[in-house]
Amino acid sequence: MTIRTVWHAPTGQTQEDTRLATSLVLTPTGSLSSRGGVIPGGLELEGVNALQCRIMTGRAVIQTSARQGAYMIAVTDPEIVTLAPGSADGSRKDLIYLTVEDAPYDASGATQAVIRVVQGATAVTDPLPPSAPANSLPLFVVTVGRNAASINWGTVENRRYPTAALGGIVPTGGFDGLYKGQYRDNGDRLERWNGGPTTGTWQPYPLPSTWRAWTPQWTASTGTNPTPGNATVDCRYVQDGSTVHFNFRMVFGTTTNFRTGNWRFSLPVPAARATHSAGFLELHQAEDQLPTPADRAIGRIRLTSTTYFEIEMSSGKLRGGATTSAGIVDAAYPWAWKVQDHIVGSGTYEAAGTA
Repeated sequence: MTIRTVWHAPTGQTQEDTRLATSLVLTPTGSLSSRGGVIPGGLELEGVNALQCRIMTGRAVIQTSARQGAYMIAVTDPEIVTLAPGSADGSRKDLIYLTVEDAPYDASGATQAVIRVVQGATAVTDPLPPSAPANSLPLFVVTVGRNAASINWGTVENRRYPTAALGGIVPTGGFDGLYKGQYRDNGDRLERWNGGPTTGTWQPYPLPSTWRAWTPQWTASTGTNPTPGNATVDCRYVQDGSTVHFNFRMVFGTTTNFRTGNWRFSLPVPAARATHSAGFLELHQAEDQLPTPADRAIGRIRLTSTTYFEIEMSSGKLRGGATTSAGIVDAAYPWAWKVQDHIVGSGTYEAAGTA
């Protein structure tokens, strides 16, 4: 049959049926294949004596051919592994691995899962470890020195690679995802696969906040609203969770109409609440506005509502001149605005709806 079920038919369920159907709970790598590996936290190595170690309890998955299925393995008691002493011909690197043998599919004549050691070739310098055989998982590479009668178990190389259940976060990098929405922990960040089995990339999750352009609406508390005309408006913002940062720059042009009334500028996203101080702006009077002397002043960004801010100032001018009174910036305060005058600064506030 080509459609397999488990714990369904009263008789006839095979081991292959069981492997293929129950592998649906594993991280997939294809329509019938799963990601092999060690379940994190298991199969640790612990030195016992000069040439012996034990592989501690744990669980693992070994994926064979797609039709043969995935073997789910549990090591319920520590397994003792014995390595041969060093050779006079040079040092070597031995591989400790976990393998499955299944007589109906191979020439082993056995049906078991077992931990084995394969010796590497000796070399005077830089010996290479052997590759893991088919239907197995590499666990550790152990360096055995020339003529060594004991092993420094602290120098063992970990060759285990992790796996997880379907939908779980695999704690490693270096492999492609199979389905959109698959996750992995790439050591220092969480990543999400954004495509299918052949078209996709791993992207940081959540995606990093990006700066965006923003054109504030310029209004007034009374009278007719100002119009920017050909003013240069260069404003950008970024929202990171509940925090919004914004940069504001407006250079007035020849067709800018300042109107009357206290100026208001809309926020890039609504704020959680009004606040007296969300940042500061430099009010710049252009150098070429003779006979009026150029000057500068500092304004405080005040969120007088959750959707816009006003510029409040009570300082003197930076070049020593006094302002007429404290208040909200408008068409005539702190001076009569003209072409090339500009306002530039930045602010930070709490966004609405993120508590």
